[in-house]
Order: sequence, then C-alpha cells, then structure tokens
Amino acid sequence: MSPAAAPPAAGRPVALVTGSAVGIGRAVLLALAADGYDVAVHYRSSAAEAEAVAAEARALGATPALLRADVTVEREAAGLVEAAHARFGRLDVLVNNVGDYHNGPLAELGSDVWHQIIASNLHSTFYTCQRALPFLRRAPGGGRIVNLGYAGAELLKARPNIAPYVVAKAGVILYSKSLALAEAGNGVTVNVVSPGVMENSDTKPLRELPMGRTGRLSELVAAVRYLVSPEAAYTTGVTIEVAGGWNL
Repeated sequence: MSPAAAPPAAGRPVALVTGSAVGIGRAVLLALAADGYDVAVHYRSSAAEAEAVAAEARALGATPALLRADVTVEREAAGLVEAAHARFGRLDVLVNNVGDYHNGPLAELGSDVWHQIIASNLHSTFYTCQRALPFLRRAPGGGRIVNLGYAGAELLKARPNIAPYVVAKAGVILYSKSLALAEAGNGVTVNVVSPGVMENSDTKPLRELPMGRTGRLSELVAAVRYLVSPEAAYTTGVTIEVAGGWNL
C-alpha cells in the first residue's frame, strides 16, 4: 500500500481484484473504480504496472490500496484479504482473476508445471474465498464473489495441450457452485465469468470462433459488473460465458 494514500471515503463499497495490475484484472478493477468502489490493487511482481493502475483508479475518484502477495501461498493469500479489509474496514466484492496458463504437449508436462497451474488457478481461489467469507457476510447489501473460469470448462471436454488449466478451471466452477449453495443463506453470492478468446489472449484461433473475432475486455467486464450489482442479488452459482459461442 502506498504510504501517501488518502483515507477511504466513508460508506463506499470496497472491491479486491486479484492480479489487477494488468490485463483482465486491470480492466475489471478500473470499471469497479468508475462504479464507485474503493479498490485493492493486487500484484505479485508487476509493481510499476500496479502503481499505474492505482493512479488511474485515483483519477476515477476511488481510493486505491496497493497490496502485494503470492496467492498460491495460503498464508499470503489470506494476508492479502486481511490487509484489504484492514485498509478499508470492509470488503464487499472479491474477484479472483489470477491464473497462470500453460500450452504444450501433455506427454511432456512436468509435475512442477502441473502443480503451478493448479495452485495459481484453483488453490488461490480457494484461499482467498475462504478467508474473505467472514467479511463478505457483513457487507451491506450482501457480499459478492466472482471467480474467473474458462469457456467450455463445464463440458469436461479433453484439452490435452492445456490439461492442467482446464482441470483447474473445472475445479473453480465446481467449488464456486458449492460455495454458492453453502452461502446462499448468508447474503453472499458466488458466480463465475468464463472468458473465451479475448483481445489479450496468448493465442487467437480466429477460425474456431463462431463470431469471427476475439472478445473485448469491456464485454467481459460487463458480466462482472452485472454479477456484483444489486440487480444480481438473486443470482448465484451460475457461470456466464463471454466467448461468442466458442467451445459450445
């Protein structure tokens, strides 16, 4: 957190977005800042980028907090959530965006990569959600969790070159559904937004995309905005695919 950060505005909701220094996380965080949230900007190694995002959020009227953590480590992931709550005195929204990606022949996949992809996508989501629950249950109007999935993960279709990634994302979806059911009576909704091939994706197989184009980050952000809104208070345990029909 920046030592010169201004105090948070009274009564403003607070959102923590993991991996919010770049890419999808950055886009989501800045959209929430524009919507009136104070924001916890999380990063692991992209300190300069995180500082820039914090400055952009501040320009939008939000109070940002810069928080560093390796969310594949349970102690650090829990500490991240605790630090966000301590900084603002509340936590209303948690968006789990962190998730490493690997593409390569399954026969050549090493256990180190397997464990890293699972930890980055699935374990980190579990760690932050579990620690955030006590805070989210106290959020005025109800707490919101949005976890990032992967379009088509619910189909349990073989994807040999990205096997650990799809295994992890299928786990994220099932865990999110389970948590949604467990927390339905506590005012906390838990949902998944599953992107397909986006404008910032590592690979862009345009011939496989029914709409013939990649998805815009603004289209993905719109799904997150809906799920954290008051209008989505009765929506929980769902997966919204922002994929233009890909992997159907």
